[in-house]
Amino acid sequence: MRGADTVAELVRRQWGDHRIGLRDEHHALTHHQVAAGAAARAALLVDLMPPVPGGEPHLGILLDNTPEYPLWLGAAALAGAAVAGINPTRRGAELARDIRHTACRVLVTQRAHLPLLDGLPLPGVRLLVTDTEAYEELLAPYGNARPGDAQLGPVRPESRFLLSFTSGSTGAPKAALCSQGRLAAAGSSLTTHFSVGPDDVHYICMPMFHGNAVIADWAPALAAGAGVALRARFSASRFLADVRRFDATYFTYVGRAVQYLLATPPTPEDRAHRLRLGFGTEAGAVDAARFRERFGVPLVEGYGSSEGGASIQRTPDTPTGAVGRAAPGDDLVVMDAETGRECEPARFSPTGVLLNASEAVGELVNRGRSTFEGYWRNPEAEAARLRSGWYWTGDLFYRDADGFLYFAGRTDDRLRVDSENLAAAMIEHILARWDRAAGVAVYAIPDPVAGDQVMAAIALRPGEVFDAAEFGAFLAAQGDLSTKMPPRFVRVMEELPLTATNKIARAVLRAAGFRSPDPTWWRPGPDTAYEPLTPTAITTLLATYSHHHRSPSYR
Repeated sequence: MRGADTVAELVRRQWGDHRIGLRDEHHALTHHQVAAGAAARAALLVDLMPPVPGGEPHLGILLDNTPEYPLWLGAAALAGAAVAGINPTRRGAELARDIRHTACRVLVTQRAHLPLLDGLPLPGVRLLVTDTEAYEELLAPYGNARPGDAQLGPVRPESRFLLSFTSGSTGAPKAALCSQGRLAAAGSSLTTHFSVGPDDVHYICMPMFHGNAVIADWAPALAAGAGVALRARFSASRFLADVRRFDATYFTYVGRAVQYLLATPPTPEDRAHRLRLGFGTEAGAVDAARFRERFGVPLVEGYGSSEGGASIQRTPDTPTGAVGRAAPGDDLVVMDAETGRECEPARFSPTGVLLNASEAVGELVNRGRSTFEGYWRNPEAEAARLRSGWYWTGDLFYRDADGFLYFAGRTDDRLRVDSENLAAAMIEHILARWDRAAGVAVYAIPDPVAGDQVMAAIALRPGEVFDAAEFGAFLAAQGDLSTKMPPRFVRVMEELPLTATNKIARAVLRAAGFRSPDPTWWRPGPDTAYEPLTPTAITTLLATYSHHHRSPSYR
């Protein structure tokens, strides 16, 4: 299928296609019905957004993954409006800030989320509650609309389409801009890369307010004329049942979703499905191998931010642990942000230990063309991204002599231990090999004197207990675990705290430090065994921090 210049064109192509195009537990719509539903909502939207001075053609969507979500995405594309995906885990003033910051004139939501909006100051925002009779009555007069009948203005490739909030660990989320042309091109590129066709079914279980679900799942399905199946919210226990029910062939994941799937009890039907591919980030090589062995499905790790500033493509010769090489047109380098110089190529020992982490790990920078289109009303954030005319990703990588890039975490996940720079993701990938662990998070806590100490939070598999001696022996057996990497503190949890997009909420862990409500183990000295962190030991540690005028946690 030839490419399209806009998302609106892709929506129009669904007209007249009577194959099933959109499903969830309760609904099944043909591609034609999806296009018709989008056209009706576009016509309504045009009437709800008459031109006014200073009024932006923006609508917010505060929904679970219901059919209304892609229908309103299609409506916005046809009408020439832009969508701000609103995160339902935000609360109070923060939630109101997100809606007001993105200048939403219409907010589409559902009854389950109305308590979140109760009492919030949202002047000038028209509320549409989808699962109500009033909504159906409001939409009914537009039932005969056709794609292209109603537009707020010309729809072009450069037309603003998405305002995707980034999930930064500090400060208010930034709304990254994405045009219709960029999203259509991204969908087409993934369609080609993964050979997506009309007979595929994309299972969307990641939240659609996040760029991953829209850019990497919905857009390629739309570009290929493939079907879409929805799960309102991610559920590990229902994943395989959904995959079978919907005949799904493709899904995307973010963060720790793969670990939750692996933690479900194995069954003889684990491979009884049509699923052929999972595409996402942060699964880790160990969990990816376990997933393929159990479910027979390869996971392809990719890299590409919602901002569109840099992307990495995996090739068949990509080494284990690497993400891939720079995508065509990108000139990606690993830079030392402090010196402004390119980092050294990574050097490895025969057992795979990165020998020069301090010199090799740096920030990934795109010195070539960039599809970054900016942040909505945030020039300071744009300036931080575009320094010296280059795009700085905010992510840590290292690159080997052959040009393959390895993810090493976010810049704020860097640790400095005894004057050596470490990356949390590198340590996590090693600790994830421990067969008792269902999930691992590594983060920095302040050293009492200077720099950082390594702390790990470990969620155990069901029925497992933390055996300190066994864990210590496991660490000693890892040939690629350098002497600075073993965690001094280990917090044992039932489950790791996550953001709404299944990423680890590291800020929560860092703020607690070693003073947590969960059982915590530590090594009093570098060569000692792990032992329980007792109240007496905590008191002694706090006195040491106080003596050196240091805080025991990062907040």
